[in-house]
Amino acid sequence: MHQRSYEFWVKTASVVTMVMVSLMIAAKCWAWLASGSASMLGSLTDSLMDITASAMSFMVLFYALRPADDDHRFGHGKAEALAGLGQAAFIAGSGCLLAFHGIERLFNPVVLSHSMLGVWVSLFAIACTLVVVYVQTQVIKHTESIAVKADSVHYKGDIILNAAVLLAILLAQNDMLYADPIFAIGVAGYLLYNSWDIARQSADHLMDKELPEDEKASIISIANSHNDVFGVHDVRTRQGGKVKFIQMHLELEDQLPLIRAHYVADEVVAMIQQEFNCEMDILIHQDPMSLSNSRAQVNESQN
Repeated sequence: MHQRSYEFWVKTASVVTMVMVSLMIAAKCWAWLASGSASMLGSLTDSLMDITASAMSFMVLFYALRPADDDHRFGHGKAEALAGLGQAAFIAGSGCLLAFHGIERLFNPVVLSHSMLGVWVSLFAIACTLVVVYVQTQVIKHTESIAVKADSVHYKGDIILNAAVLLAILLAQNDMLYADPIFAIGVAGYLLYNSWDIARQSADHLMDKELPEDEKASIISIANSHNDVFGVHDVRTRQGGKVKFIQMHLELEDQLPLIRAHYVADEVVAMIQQEFNCEMDILIHQDPMSLSNSRAQVNESQN
């Protein structure tokens, strides 16, 4: 995809998300101040986390898209993971504060006022979130952006979250006062779970975790499918931002001319890139088949 087209779709997702979430924050703040609902406060807190996470995500995404330079020869993709750790810490802190507030309301339940306002605001929030998810789905189709995918998964969960707040308010209207703080504690658990998931994924990127096994197996299978390749070993993979990094050794015929070995490596790279259709940095070392067999025998004897 052309760089300008990629940036257009990412900016579109950013603008729509910011506008919709800003409207939700204003409505939920009004509803919380009017009703005093703990679960509405939880929903408001989640929306504040949403707009913070989305803003950080898209700002860092533009930085991560910068090409490699003299100081960052592997690019800037890991910036996304660093931002993710910051988001995780922020969301976890908010989840803990909300949990304490919900527990306090369990011991000191409060009758909700203007509860119908909370109902209408929850319905409005669900409608806004559906708009965000629809736009992000269209952007993902055009860009396959990892950052937008992660944001979209989070907002899909928010549809369930807003529905839970709506249910809590309706139950509280029927004298089930404990429903509101219980749902608030549930929202806190949802925030803590998401913070852990974000932190885990960010740590995987920073620690250069291997690509999923199915992707790695596909890479090896593609390399082995070339007529001049007799084997593949020492395959290493990782991902930094939107770039997948792959290193491998190809086992080639001993008498293969150097120029042909070079073309074989280029052809394997092209085959892998065609299969995955994403930005990849592939480094291939060509080994004589007899040398590879000798190394394999040595390794077996040592084991």
